Amino acid sequence: MNKFLKLAILLMVASCGSGNSRAPKNLDNACLLAREKPQYFAAMKRTESRWGVPVHVQMATFHQESKFIGTAKTPHRYALGIIPLGRQSSAYGYSQAIDSTWRDYQKATGRRSANWAKFQDASDFMGWYMDGSTRALGIPKSDARGQYLAYHEGRQGFARGSHNSKGWLIATADKVQRRANMYGAQLASCGR
Repeated sequence: MNKFLKLAILLMVASCGSGNSRAPKNLDNACLLAREKPQYFAAMKRTESRWGVPVHVQMATFHQESKFIGTAKTPHRYALGIIPLGRQSSAYGYSQAIDSTWRDYQKATGRRSANWAKFQDASDFMGWYMDGSTRALGIPKSDARGQYLAYHEGRQGFARGSHNSKGWLIATADKVQRRANMYGAQLASCGR
């Protein structure tokens, strides 16, 4: 009986961790996404209040970075197409923050226990980072394209113009801006 109880508890605990491995069903409709994941929407509203980054800009960036999947990781790299070399970077979670930038966030905000795989922490991180990009680079918080480029390349890379030689990245940033515009219009139409 004791072994059965331990096994039951282990299975219950293990099942609790799988909740953020799936994307929301309504990735193309901000109103339905907010209804499906009210805790995500509440976290993004708190981030908007604290850091000034609009919800629709956050939503478009989360969509691009992780499709709202808390366990998202970068793809593996391979030599000669078959020899595994590890992941492309240490980026992880909803926000796809790399280790060093996440540690900077924890230190700057005093949120040492912040977790990449918790949406409210990822949203706060994103707001903190984009607020810093506004202060350091002058990118408006409503400019999803510019904020995404600085987010992807890092502030120093953006300041150097590293994104300008990456056509694929410019196209991705344009896509993020279009999605932010779409999400913004949708949220306005449903009174969010």
